[in-house]
Amino acid sequence: MPRFSIIVPCFKVQGFLRECLDSVLEQSYRDIEVIAVDDRSPDGCGAILDEYAARDDRVRVLHLPENAGLGRARNAGMPLAGGDYLFFLDSDDTLTPGALRATADRLDEAGDPDVLVFDYARTYWWGGTRRNALAHVLAEAGEGTFTAAERPEILDLLMVVWNKVYRREFVERNGFSFPPGYYEDTPWTFPVMLSAERIATLDRICVDYRQRRQGNILSTTSRKHFDVHDQYERVFAFVDSRPGLAGWRPYLHRKMGEHCLDILAKPDRLPPSDKGEFFRRTAELFARHKPAGEPVPAELRVLEGGYAAYRAKRKAGQAGRELARRGGQAGRAAGGWLRRGPDAVRGRLPLDPHLVLYSAFSHRGVLGDPGAVYEKAREIAPQLRGVWVVRDEETAARLPAGVEHVTLDSPAYRRVSARAGFFVNNVNWPGALAKRPGSVHIHTHQGTPLKYMAADLLQRPGARHGVDVPQMLRRADRWDWSLVANQHSELVWERAYPCHFTSVRTGSPRNDVLVNAGAQAGLAVRARLGIPAGHTVVLYAPTRREYVRGGYADRLDLARFAADLGDGHTLVVRLHPSLATGPARGMGLADLHRRGVLVDATDEPRVEDVMLASDVLVTDYSALMFDYANLDRPIVVHADDWAAYTASRGAYFDVTADAPGHVSRTYRELAWLLASGGCRDEESARLRAGFRERFCAYDDGRAAERVVRRLLLGEEFPEGAAPPKVPGPAGARDLLAST
Repeated sequence: MPRFSIIVPCFKVQGFLRECLDSVLEQSYRDIEVIAVDDRSPDGCGAILDEYAARDDRVRVLHLPENAGLGRARNAGMPLAGGDYLFFLDSDDTLTPGALRATADRLDEAGDPDVLVFDYARTYWWGGTRRNALAHVLAEAGEGTFTAAERPEILDLLMVVWNKVYRREFVERNGFSFPPGYYEDTPWTFPVMLSAERIATLDRICVDYRQRRQGNILSTTSRKHFDVHDQYERVFAFVDSRPGLAGWRPYLHRKMGEHCLDILAKPDRLPPSDKGEFFRRTAELFARHKPAGEPVPAELRVLEGGYAAYRAKRKAGQAGRELARRGGQAGRAAGGWLRRGPDAVRGRLPLDPHLVLYSAFSHRGVLGDPGAVYEKAREIAPQLRGVWVVRDEETAARLPAGVEHVTLDSPAYRRVSARAGFFVNNVNWPGALAKRPGSVHIHTHQGTPLKYMAADLLQRPGARHGVDVPQMLRRADRWDWSLVANQHSELVWERAYPCHFTSVRTGSPRNDVLVNAGAQAGLAVRARLGIPAGHTVVLYAPTRREYVRGGYADRLDLARFAADLGDGHTLVVRLHPSLATGPARGMGLADLHRRGVLVDATDEPRVEDVMLASDVLVTDYSALMFDYANLDRPIVVHADDWAAYTASRGAYFDVTADAPGHVSRTYRELAWLLASGGCRDEESARLRAGFRERFCAYDDGRAAERVVRRLLLGEEFPEGAAPPKVPGPAGARDLLAST
């Protein structure tokens, strides 16, 4: 029988689940069982749990037939528990190193108490950590055991289920269980703590309590907060059933009033139209359970008046602060209203459900995924009016004929952005663009992520230099749909962008042209680039480096590389777009292109054309490899500085271990792979096939059609255009923890 049964309910936490499970299974203390409850999660949680169970016999998975909610998912796991103690761990939180060993030692020292309370720290998405402000209560409790009556201050700690372990026999004897609802911890924690005859404390942080930027269910605006009234009714019913606990009624009455008023005071908890009803129901509950003869604390007397009196008191308390704030902003506000007047008027006009606003790569033209969606929409949904946002008239002059466009920040841009029903982009829209209710924002991203992105950059100070992550996330708050080409991307984006959007498994629209490429694809591009007929084209596409000033690292002698390829070969170089206007091309690339030693294709607008024109890809850590794998052509990863790259930028997995082809660590190895034909051998094909299975799972050549039909037209997927099957555990391998 294990010492701990750790029950982990899971629902829509695929971006955090691996980190949670690893924090448990990698503990030095091994005498545990993990009961993971898949609460009918619609994402990849179930597959991740099955994967962990297959490789660690301490993990048992229970797949619920329908979504039950957090409390009832915990209940479902309890009958399977055989440990001495129950430990309920939320699946987006983590154990600290050594937590289980310290907990087990303290239980032994205290002689197996009914409940052991330990400490926690709040860990914030932006990297900050804050310890529980009442940690001193744990230290002051001493080494012995006690009851709540002997140390009532123990109830001042956060009344949640996961900062304690519970003796299983004690729980079963008392019949404790979780009710359905939003505030299910309340009717569990109070009865448990009031019933425990022996409570002990551990003055140690055992749980990192993740403060998700968005996603905490108790921080959302909803009528579900009315559930708190029913949960306190359950608490009072429990106390009524145990005469020995009657003395706790005044305390619980006060706690209930404070808790409900705290919910009411939060600006983002209840819809404004529901606040009056919430106050009235709270006041009724407060009156119904008021202990006879007990005085009402001064701060709760507002519950004995009406909602109007409560609002008046709240407004009076805010008046002074508001006047001071307005005094400092009066001039600025007046000017702002004058400037925003026309936009405010346009913002009241109805949305146009047939108007789609497009942009790509910071308004550089009809490119990437948005470009592919636009072209498909013109083909199958001509009723949609597509308008492109470009950064200047020079960019507009390069647009294909017949493309309607507006220039960023122009009056025309403000008119269409105020009316558009749909927005499609692969980068964030400008911060000044306000998302109107009813408009739909589709974010396509720019490929499959290998390096750390967005919120994960907070762990890499050097890599985020010049990147305003909070602003990036505020802009991402506007997304409704996030397109993904594989399960890896889905996991990364939901973690790196902690925002309220829905991932949609469409594939990458820009890759349709690669998947559907015929034998003659790329010939026209070769001719335009001046590549001799019959030449083998080697595409070299390096990415930028955060550990080098300016981002460009001259990893190869390009002239030597081109010469070593030999006759009948052409070297084509395409730098990362962020390096296109920097000094990198002046370090020899431009001159080599001028002299015909190689072809500089950095300025080619469509990278898909460059890929189609090539026969082999040589890259380091560029996301281009994920797209190129759709062509099923040889790929060589030149990873001579992998350690330095990952130390500075961070990576979600080791591409040298899970590569799309052979990996070279030196120039000599790279040259040999190309000269000997090793890059085309059976091992290369095997590696590429595995890579394609993992990262090209949803790219079937109809991604753009799926986006247009489902997201722009609201249709069901037509026959033959259904989303590809989601890969199982083998196709959803390790997303490395970014901690």
